[in-house]
Amino acid sequence: MAVYTHVSAEALAAFLLRFDVGELVSVKGIAEGVENSNYFVETTAARFVLTLYEKRVAAGDLPFFLDLLDHVAARGVAAPPAVADREGRVIHELEGRPACLIRFLPGVSVSHPTPAQARAAGAALGGLHRALADFAGARPNDLGLDAWAPLLARCGDALDGIEPGLHAELGRALAAVTAAWPQGGDRGVIHADLFPDNVLMLGDRVTGLIDFYFACTDLRLYDLAVTHTAWCFDAHGERFDTGVGDALLAGYAESYGLTDDDRAALPVLARGACIRFALTRGWDWLNTPADALVTRKDPLAYVRRLHHYERENLF
Repeated sequence: MAVYTHVSAEALAAFLLRFDVGELVSVKGIAEGVENSNYFVETTAARFVLTLYEKRVAAGDLPFFLDLLDHVAARGVAAPPAVADREGRVIHELEGRPACLIRFLPGVSVSHPTPAQARAAGAALGGLHRALADFAGARPNDLGLDAWAPLLARCGDALDGIEPGLHAELGRALAAVTAAWPQGGDRGVIHADLFPDNVLMLGDRVTGLIDFYFACTDLRLYDLAVTHTAWCFDAHGERFDTGVGDALLAGYAESYGLTDDDRAALPVLARGACIRFALTRGWDWLNTPADALVTRKDPLAYVRRLHHYERENLF
C-alpha cells in the first residue's frame, strides 16, 4: 500500500455519495507498500480502505481480483470484499484512476512475527489454497519466472548504483534458478505476496488476508516459498529465525499438507522468490517518484535472503 495519487477531502466526500456508507469523518493516506494508492476512510457508518489502482494493476484485471475476494470470503477466508454502490457497481473511477471502496478488517500487521503468529499465517495460507482450489478464474503471473530476465535487463547496470556488482550477481543467480526450476507441480491461483503487512492479526489469530493484487496462476508451492522469505528473516534479511520458519511450515502442513517432495522443491522456489523481490524492489528503488508518499523497500534485504537460501536448506 502507498499513496501516489492524492485525493482531496472534497473529492472523497463526493465519491462517497454514490454509496450507502454514511458521511465522511476522516481520511488518512497509507504510506506502507509500493503498489497502489490507499487511504483509511472513516464515515459515520463504518471504516473502509479506499484503493486507487496505479500502473501495475491493469483495470481489466480488477474483475478477477474482486471475484477472487468474493469467492474466498464465501468459503470462510477472512478477506475483504469491495463495497457495491447503490447501483451495484464495485469498480469506479476517482482522480483519473480505477478505484474501489474495500471493507475494513480489524487487526494489525506484525513487524516481528513470533512462531505462534507464523504458524497461524501458514495455516491461513493453506486455508486460502483450499478455498481457491475450485476458483474458476485465472491470471498469468506477470512477475513470474519468465519476467525476471526482462526485468533484470530493464534495470541494467543502474543496479550497480545500489550495490557494485549487483546486476551480475542477480544474473548469475537467475541462471541457476532457471536451470533448476520445477517443470511440474500443483498449479492454481495464489496470493503471491503474503508478507506480514498483508496479514492482519489480533494476538496470535489471523483476522484478515489483504492486498491480493499480485494474485495469479502459478505453482502453489511458490506461494509458500514467497511467504517463507517474507516471514522468516529480520527486516534486513540478515538473520533467519528457525523457530518462525518451522512454525510457518507446520501451520501450512496442518492446514493443507506438505509432502517430502514439496519440501524438496521449496529451496529453488525460495531462491526464485528472492530474485523476484530483489528485482522489483530494485526497479522501484531506481524509479519511485521523489514526491510519492511511499515507503521504498531495500532490494539488498532480498539479496541477503538469497544468500541464505544458497548456503543452506532452510526447509
